[in-house]
Amino acid sequence: MEFNEILVIAMFISFIGFLFTGIPIAYVLGGIGVLFGVIGYFSDIYMETFTGLDLNVMGLVVSRIFSLMENWVLVALPMFIYMGLMLDKSGVAEKMMMAMQELFGRVRGGLGITVTLIGIILAASTGIIGASVVLLGLMSLPAMMRQNYSKTFATGIICSAGCLGILIPPSIMLVIMADQLALSVGDLFTAAVFPGLMLGAVYLIYILANAYFKPGVAPLPEDRRPLTWPVIREVLRAIIPPMLLIFAVLGSIFAGVATPTEASGIGALGATMLAAWNKKLNFKVFHGVLMSSYKTTAYIFAIFIGATVFSFVLRELGGDELISQTLTSLPFGDYGVLIAILVIVFLLGFLLDWIEITLIVLPLLAPVIAGLDFNVDGYGVLDQPVLVWFVMLIALTLQTSFLTPPVGFALFYLKGVCPPDIKLTDIYKGVIPFILLQLLGLTILIIYPEIALWLPSKIYGD
Repeated sequence: MEFNEILVIAMFISFIGFLFTGIPIAYVLGGIGVLFGVIGYFSDIYMETFTGLDLNVMGLVVSRIFSLMENWVLVALPMFIYMGLMLDKSGVAEKMMMAMQELFGRVRGGLGITVTLIGIILAASTGIIGASVVLLGLMSLPAMMRQNYSKTFATGIICSAGCLGILIPPSIMLVIMADQLALSVGDLFTAAVFPGLMLGAVYLIYILANAYFKPGVAPLPEDRRPLTWPVIREVLRAIIPPMLLIFAVLGSIFAGVATPTEASGIGALGATMLAAWNKKLNFKVFHGVLMSSYKTTAYIFAIFIGATVFSFVLRELGGDELISQTLTSLPFGDYGVLIAILVIVFLLGFLLDWIEITLIVLPLLAPVIAGLDFNVDGYGVLDQPVLVWFVMLIALTLQTSFLTPPVGFALFYLKGVCPPDIKLTDIYKGVIPFILLQLLGLTILIIYPEIALWLPSKIYGD
């Protein structure tokens, strides 16, 4: 084994080890990158190891960080974060919850359907998993408990619906993935529409079927109001404003009227206007949303800088080549290698947030996938259909990982706002059927890539 390979393996081992120390991940990434850069530099001087990490190469790290800060695509991140947080404070989701509960309250499992539909709308308007899970938990869990829903059924619905934000556009994860793989944000947004809706539809079918065959898990409410025009009008008044905002943001991107960065500004302005329309906008709310947006954006960009240092040193040491050779040498065939990569990403989802996986792991794995022979049709429109499809698979895999016990992130987001009588084991049991449904959706997308690729080819091909 060559010295460079030893350093690459040592970098990964050090990274995993420092994850459990409680040191902020940005410092871990940047610190390990600098440390092994120094080791490579001095080993070349005193041991003649030829790692290639001289001062000129290390100086490129600074240039890479400056180029990262000049990337206009990433301006969309704070805007979309602000949009999601402002909608959280605007009372839009709360109004939708109350109105849609009246609409679906006559259907067994109707409250579960309401939560899932609101989860889809929140995913398309915020893209922030933690905010969606917590908001759905605070709004819907007390109502579900009053209606005598099964604890496992209720918590499973909330966690699964809240995790849709990782996939359904305008997901901030897709913005970062597009930047890291030099893909079009519009391509990823359009490619994610049908997989996200497919997953939401599968959830709805399961909720209806489970409530029908097991009436005890989702009893009908005793105080059901008749479905009247005033009820329908109330539902429309609650749904139409956020839907118009979603169409304004995504529609402007899909129609080519605005870039994702410009559309994020539309979303931020629209969310502020919705808050004002709901009479929820005041200085305290505005200041709180601005500060939360600032902190979240700073957290993401700190990881960006640390990951840039880490990945640059890793690549200079030949880490990307080592990973590529290891994966392509597996005796499983092209689809076997793909499944092995998805399993690795799934397991990493237990230890890392999607930001670290997107910034560190995805750029290393994408060239491996691009070099394999998959029969994926870009319809003559998409430049890199395999990578667009691969990003959708990664998003679904991470979504599954965040739901999977014992350390799925969504489980602990919900546990933090649950009543004391709901145990963590209740949440674990509740998410298992939805994990299986997500694995079903992932399998379908592997077999039928056109589910993700057809829509962008139609929108950008005409």
